Amino acid sequence: MVALTRIEAKVQEFLEELQSPLVLELSANLQSGKMLRSKLALNIAAESEESVCLCAIVEMIQSASLLHDDVIDNATTRRNKPSINALFGDKNAIMLGDVLYSKAFGELTTFQKTYPLIPRIIANAVTTLAIGEMEDVELSKEFNDDEAKYLTMIEHKTAALIEATAYAAAFLAGKNEKDAERFQIYGRSLGVAFQIIDDVLDIVADSKDLGKPALSDFKEGKTTLPYLYLYHLLDDAGKIRLRKAFKRDLEAKEQEWVLEQLHTSGAITKSIGLARHFGKVGVEAIANQSCDKLIEIMHAMIDRDF
Repeated sequence: MVALTRIEAKVQEFLEELQSPLVLELSANLQSGKMLRSKLALNIAAESEESVCLCAIVEMIQSASLLHDDVIDNATTRRNKPSINALFGDKNAIMLGDVLYSKAFGELTTFQKTYPLIPRIIANAVTTLAIGEMEDVELSKEFNDDEAKYLTMIEHKTAALIEATAYAAAFLAGKNEKDAERFQIYGRSLGVAFQIIDDVLDIVADSKDLGKPALSDFKEGKTTLPYLYLYHLLDDAGKIRLRKAFKRDLEAKEQEWVLEQLHTSGAITKSIGLARHFGKVGVEAIANQSCDKLIEIMHAMIDRDF
């Protein structure tokens, strides 16, 4: 897609403006993702100088959040490649994240005159994202059996920036406040569904495709939705066994038990069902907006290979 190439070039242009060889060296090792947020914005606002600029800003923010996330999680890989913190250390990863955040906020000010709501929408999302990171860290301290806490955390950590991107892009497309809010709901729903499916894939996907070992979320201290559902489906002995497995490097026998329980209990199916529910909410929100491509994006994201 030509527009995605333009977005990558715009990010590079922004970084070159900083005149820092070190920033360019570090950023050259960033792993490019699926650019979901950019695809979303382009399908709402179409390709233009303004939309490409907005997407570049959002991609820098997303990269910054992942840099900090990898440090927090002590992650050594990102999309099957060594993470920045593994290559250059935690300090450089944190500082590069700070540079990307700061540059992105600086570029956001260019929207102030023509689209005054956009800087606030994106800035608020980054604040919410950071709160979500804090909530994630807090929840990882012990086994979480509260579905509401999990859903609130992923709405903040994952969905906030996707929601803001869709909301901001709607204003770029000339939508009024009421219609822009429809895209906001779509973005939030897409973000929550996206994270639930990611959490399911951590369990069922091939580790090569996933870019990290299976069940790594549970080992890192993340009680994602399938484990949460499984916990409430187990008997008392099973509940104790699952809690004991939390945040541990499991032996093969114990890992097999966890996987078997996740599949046979219906916890995975129930998790996918909730993702589909959020997908339906998002699609219904934009039902009268003639956005077939966004409906395709929602279905494709939820129906990823299991």
